[in-house]
This record gives sequence, structure tokens and C-alpha cells, in this order.
Amino acid sequence: MKDQNEQINISAVLHRVLKRKRTLAIAMGIALVLACGYIFPEPRYYMCSVDLAPELGDMSQMGGGLSDIASSMGINVGGTMLSDAIMPEFYPKLMKSNSFIVRLIGCPVKTADGSISTDYYTYLKNYQKKNPIMKPVGAIKKLFKKKPKAVPRGHKLDPFHLTKEEDDVFKVIRSKIKCSVDKKTNLITIMVKDQDPLVAATMANQTSEQLKDFISQYRTSKARKDQDYYKTLTDKAKRDYEASRRLYGQYADANTDVMLESYKLKLEDLENDMQLKFNNYSALNTQYQAAKAKVQEKTPVFTSVTTASVPLKPAGPKRMIFVLGVLFVTFLGTSVYVARDLIF
Repeated sequence: MKDQNEQINISAVLHRVLKRKRTLAIAMGIALVLACGYIFPEPRYYMCSVDLAPELGDMSQMGGGLSDIASSMGINVGGTMLSDAIMPEFYPKLMKSNSFIVRLIGCPVKTADGSISTDYYTYLKNYQKKNPIMKPVGAIKKLFKKKPKAVPRGHKLDPFHLTKEEDDVFKVIRSKIKCSVDKKTNLITIMVKDQDPLVAATMANQTSEQLKDFISQYRTSKARKDQDYYKTLTDKAKRDYEASRRLYGQYADANTDVMLESYKLKLEDLENDMQLKFNNYSALNTQYQAAKAKVQEKTPVFTSVTTASVPLKPAGPKRMIFVLGVLFVTFLGTSVYVARDLIF
């Protein structure tokens, strides 16, 4: 490069470029042909987005006003407290995990023209259009790739141990489904890209529903375990009470006319045992009902700010922008080349 004290003579550079306009025209023409040849066969894609507002926990009593001010500035000072470890800020990473993607691959999808109706995994694996220009490149890459190991019969998808084919599909899903969170408002935006508008809208809706279900299961897992535990105890206590009641009734019916004191004591013992088991059943049933209410209390609520809708126009590729960008870069590169002695 020229020394910092020396200035590049822009007029001289432009004069040199215009003088070599034949070279510039050839370079621009080649760039135009290549850019159009690549971008016009590129399949169109559509975008669909869903906005969700999650339910937040209680605000801390101290510093509430400070939290509001900090939130407006995009700073979280801990004023907003969630009752679980997975805060909205973690949702983008969560949705990239294999355990979450497994929830999406079995979702049924159907193209807008009705020609394809299958699950999401099969759709991405077998029905994605590709740029025909890139087919020779893909064929060359295959020559240098090792052949993947044969999948054994009866193979079941394991998110902990994916095959090469499964991993490739999972990568495609990660590239098509994006999640972002507004730190100021905690608004969750889920965006899905696909070559078919109906599939894009379907998966945007399915992804939001799976996210709601995943978070709900996570936040209520402890409460549901408690509910199952108390239900088991309540069912056992009920069986014990019913057995004690039958025993008391049978003994009372069989000894109706007996006036012996030993009979009265035995009957009283059976009645006391029945009453104790009823009290135990009643107490456990109360705890069981409270555990059921706790599950409902812990279940988070997501408000759908915007719902999925089938896009009417493709979102890309931006063909004209791409072509103009290639032409601009070619113009700059060619100009630097023909006037390199004036620049460097």
C-alpha cells in the first residue's frame, strides 16, 4: 500500500478503469452470467414466525423499580425470578439440542399442493429440492467421502448416538428452525424456513407447541412425581379401608345376637381399625388433591402474541440483490486490478 502521507488519486484511478472498460465489461459480463446461472435455479424458500410471551414468576420484593428501569435499558439485574432453571434466554440453545429435535422429526407435514404427505424427517431427507448447479459439486464430494456404515435392521433413532444420515437431517433442522428472545420483554420468536409455505407454517406451529409442552413437563416434573406418589398411597389406603370395612361388616353380621363381652371388644377393635384406616385414607386423599392442584399451579402459561400463518410470498433467495452484490464486488475487484499500480 502507499504510505499514509500519500493520497490515492481517485480521478486517476477512475480514468484508468474507464480506459480499460473492455476488461471491465468482460469481467462484469462473466460475473453476471455466473451469478444468474447460480441464483435463478436456487429453490425459493418461505418464512413463518410465531411470537410467544412466557409466564414469569414473582418479582422480587426488593428492587422491583430498579428492575423495571434496568429492563428498559436491556439489563437484567435479577428482578425477574423464574421458578425453574430453564429461563427464556436458554430456549434457543434448548431448541438446538437433540432431545428437542427428536420431538419434531415425527410431526406430520403436507405440502401446499398436496403431493407430499409424510413426517418431517422423511420430508427433509427425501423431498428437499436442490440447486442443479450444485449437483456436480455434491457428486465430487461423495467421491472423497467414506461410505457410511450400514444401519442394522430394526435400528431405532437414539439422540445420544445418531447415524451419519440422522446427524445430517438434524443439522438441516437446526438451520431451518431459529429461536430468539428479546432480553427486554422476554418475547420468544420462533422462525421456520422451508421450501414449501404450508410446511413452514405447520412446523412453526408444531415447534411452538412442542416448546410449550417441553417447558410444561420440565416445570411440573416434581409436582407430577408428588402427585403419582400420593395417588399410589391413596389407592393403597383406600383398599386397606375397604378391606377393613368389609371385615367389620362381616363380623358384625355374623354375631348380631351375641352378647358376649369378648365379642363387643372384638367389634370395637375392628371399628377402631376401620376408623383409623379411614382417617389415613382421608388425609392421603387430601394430600393427593393438593398435589393435583400443584401440578396445575406449576403449569406455565404461554400467550401466543402472533400465531402461525401460511406465507403468501417467498422470503428468498433475494435474486436481484444477490446479482447486484456480485456485480458490485466484481467491479471493485476489477477496478483494483487494472489500477493496482496507482493504489498499491
